Amino acid sequence: MSATLLRFARLLVYLAITLPLMPLQAVFVLAGSRLARRLPRLYHGWTTRLLGFQVAVSGEISPRQPTLFVANHVSFLDIEILGSLLEASFIAKADVARWPLFGWLAKLQRTVFVDRRVSSTHQQRNAIRERLDAADNLILFPEGTTGDGNRALPFKSALFSVADYTGPHGALVVQPVSIAYVRLDGMPLGRLDRPFVAWYGDMEFIPHLWTMLGLGRLGVEVAFHPPVSLADFGSRKALAEHCYRVVAAGVASAVAGRKQEWPAPAPSPAAPQPAGAAAH
Repeated sequence: MSATLLRFARLLVYLAITLPLMPLQAVFVLAGSRLARRLPRLYHGWTTRLLGFQVAVSGEISPRQPTLFVANHVSFLDIEILGSLLEASFIAKADVARWPLFGWLAKLQRTVFVDRRVSSTHQQRNAIRERLDAADNLILFPEGTTGDGNRALPFKSALFSVADYTGPHGALVVQPVSIAYVRLDGMPLGRLDRPFVAWYGDMEFIPHLWTMLGLGRLGVEVAFHPPVSLADFGSRKALAEHCYRVVAAGVASAVAGRKQEWPAPAPSPAAPQPAGAAAH
């Protein structure tokens, strides 16, 4: 099958799956049904298979609810991959809500939209806490932008403001997750090839999406690192730095084709060692 024919076939099947499910998911959300959490995961699973993704997962997914999953961000494809593995909602920039189709899909997945206006900080914090009170898992990309896929970017500690949450289900668990795009049709994906997948900088969305739809089998490695909490480190900055270190190491290992190596936590001197890391 030619790349152009493959693109049209995938696009038509994607729309044939997506459009009928949107009103169904809207009903589940309005009704407060448990299916409003489960259907998106099934949907993303179908989408990853349609796009030819081969996802290899290492580590154990946190069973605690709620859990805040923090991951590096390479592309809009990260949404499909993490969405297929986790029963969770995303925390996204407010402008995503205005995107045609994808903004509607984000709303139907109960995405929490945030912006950087000081006047909105309290309202957004309350919205996230309400979701955590309901034991909803959330996914955050704390780089604040997308990278080129060759390395993780530093995590912004301000985006960990919700990490001090303690509610009816106890203290919030934070699990670092690394995502790496490593193979295309079974061959290693090199540094110069990764922009076919990564969407960053001033790349235009539609041309990048069209290119991606014509790719073959894409190998992706997702590593779930040991869960931690704010209490293990004593400050948001120390927690953010630890999460960045383990995610960056996971990305570097996957890109280099090495076995995953977990760096030891480096909490503040007064803070105890993370129980999750010690257990690992």
